[in-house]
Amino acid sequence: MFLMWSRILSPRVIGRTSLKWRNLYTMQLKTSEFQSLFTDGLHELAGLFEKHQCELRIAGGAVRDLLSGKRPEDVDFATTATPEEMKRMFQTAGIRMINNKGEKHGTITARLHNENFEVTTLRVDVQTDGRHAEVEFTTDWQKDAERRDLTINSMFLGLDGTLYDYFNGYEDLQNRKVRFVGSAEQRIQEDYLRILRYFRFYGRVALKPDNHDPETLAAIRENGRGLAAISGERIWVELKKIVVGNHASHLLELMYTMELAQYIGLPPDGDVEEMKRVWQYATAHSPKPMTILAALFHSPEEVDKMDLRLKVSREEKSLALFLVKYRRELRKSEDKLESLKPFTDFVIDNRELDTQVKVCELLKYQGEEKLLAEFCKWSIPRFPVSGHDLRRIGVTSGKEIGTTLQKLRDIWKKSRYQMDKDELLSYVKL
Repeated sequence: MFLMWSRILSPRVIGRTSLKWRNLYTMQLKTSEFQSLFTDGLHELAGLFEKHQCELRIAGGAVRDLLSGKRPEDVDFATTATPEEMKRMFQTAGIRMINNKGEKHGTITARLHNENFEVTTLRVDVQTDGRHAEVEFTTDWQKDAERRDLTINSMFLGLDGTLYDYFNGYEDLQNRKVRFVGSAEQRIQEDYLRILRYFRFYGRVALKPDNHDPETLAAIRENGRGLAAISGERIWVELKKIVVGNHASHLLELMYTMELAQYIGLPPDGDVEEMKRVWQYATAHSPKPMTILAALFHSPEEVDKMDLRLKVSREEKSLALFLVKYRRELRKSEDKLESLKPFTDFVIDNRELDTQVKVCELLKYQGEEKLLAEFCKWSIPRFPVSGHDLRRIGVTSGKEIGTTLQKLRDIWKKSRYQMDKDELLSYVKL
């Protein structure tokens, strides 16, 4: 269903903020994606807040997704009720509350009809250090919108479908424009991770790879060193999303141009041209984030440094090391099956559950589409002989069992994994 809008109020000035005079635009959303959110749990939640005369609206990314015609995966709510008021409301209604670690920041999570609803009190930042913020609760919706990072993330949606847009977020979304709320420099200095969030949302929203506002880029360049104080885990969450989004090649190159790489765990002299080549070949095949980033590394030592900074998972680091080690060893051959042979051998010899996945990522890295298609069809053959089989025919020494199994595995490999158990056991000399 297409977006259907009706303007229910004319734009009106709502007052002076710490930024400047702003207009509140209100429109009404009527889409199937929006209506699909109204489960029994949300109906009960909405009725409870209405009963206590507290405003409740959908906030942030869920609004952006709904305006883009998408049903959001996660829906966050904002309210004028304080955390204490929410707790009293829920307790009186016999509603269970869970995971209330965010209470000091104003977030209460209620459990209704087997659904979790995360509701946060409107806030203003009273003090920030570039990583964390001390907040104060408010009932002013615009003040809460003002503290958010990007205009497209600063909108609210009433449960009647009314959009509350204080900073032209809907217009920016229509124009595929990514802008900070107010001063880019001020928003970045409140939380330097917003530099990477800008790049991430640029990859999701912008149509063209290089349509940035010059003032925004200037603010990012001037404040890039602030990323050094951000935890590696937070950086890695954003970086992974950037790499799998649109314009990833351009955005990574831009990070190098703006000298951000040294602060976010990437090698300062990363091979940007190799990365651009890999991205061009691999992007159509849904590569893992590390497959693209591995192109930037010159050596295993640089992978180790990246891991120390970003604390990536063991599987992610293992993939990076694998790609750096084997990316030059793909043999060119007109015979596709012959070209696949070293890879099939590698998978079977290593006997690791994820080795086949690594080889697929290597083929994506190299742009070997035909080999990738062939390899994805291949099922790993199972070595048919076990130590129990050898003991059954009279091989009892543990050392001898190990040696014999390896000899049989070599014979099996030379047969291109075709020999069955009986054929292999015929080679055992007792």
